[in-house]
Amino acid sequence: MVKPSTPDAVARRRFVAVAAVLGWAGLSIQLYLILYSRWSLEASLLGGLLSFFSYFTVLTNTLVATVLTCEWTSRESAARRWFLQPWVSSGIAVSIAVVGLAYSLLLRHLWHPEGWQFLADELMHDVMPLLFLVYWWCCVPKGTLRVGHIGRWVIYPLVYFAYSLLRGHELAVYPYPFIDVDKLGYPQVFVNAAGLLAGFVLISLLVIGLDRWLGRRAKVSG
Repeated sequence: MVKPSTPDAVARRRFVAVAAVLGWAGLSIQLYLILYSRWSLEASLLGGLLSFFSYFTVLTNTLVATVLTCEWTSRESAARRWFLQPWVSSGIAVSIAVVGLAYSLLLRHLWHPEGWQFLADELMHDVMPLLFLVYWWCCVPKGTLRVGHIGRWVIYPLVYFAYSLLRGHELAVYPYPFIDVDKLGYPQVFVNAAGLLAGFVLISLLVIGLDRWLGRRAKVSG
């Protein structure tokens, strides 16, 4: 937890506050756009809500905004203690890094959003990954991560992948083109998923390496 007892700590707390507000702002804008679109088409708003939470980007940004809010506030709770554990925050950092990289490499060229959609897109895919990685670097205690934590972290994307395939099979709607079974077939989808999972593991190893390096440096300087 960031304690505002020094000028540096105050600056960090302000940074966390701004990052948390931007995180929830991006999610709120995106939710409004989806619900407004559904309302305009006289479609189910509940269906729009379910569609909103079918995206890995949205789920991960929600986790990011939750961690930042827990860091910003001081009210103790079991949920707050859980989210602020270094291995939990670090796992979320890996996931949001994957969101930013996957979007830039695989999805950005497929569409060109404008107006409020552009703002929501930038916040969730560019701004929040960068801000949360800065938060992880500056505010999350270092030196506690182990390679074994990767086994816990990969549960999240694996469960999401299984859910997306099941939902896509039932509704014939897939949240991302690289897991669209109807167009690509299961073999190619699993190859794509394996590539993304490999990238997830590589980023996880990088985060663990940085955690150990920063932990050793903190001990030496302390």
